[in-house]
Amino acid sequence: MVLQTAQKKEIITKFKTSDNDTGSPEVQIALLTARIEYLTQHFSAYKKDHHSRRGLIRAVNQRRKLLDYLKRKNVNKYKEILKELNLRK
Repeated sequence: MVLQTAQKKEIITKFKTSDNDTGSPEVQIALLTARIEYLTQHFSAYKKDHHSRRGLIRAVNQRRKLLDYLKRKNVNKYKEILKELNLRK
């Protein structure tokens, strides 16, 4: 399993913009980043798992799209997210 429910709730509470927020770009980017980190560690043990590699590539592309959207809509939030998640830019 990729993310436990408790881990997911912790990420959501850290990055949410309002009380009922679960789908803002900030939250989605943080969840995708956690999933990408998990899959990256997974591949150090299972180098030939090409089916999961497809999921990793899809998650990276989705995160890139969300980051581009956030950059267009709110540059300050974009820079904050990059700094908090230690993403290069």
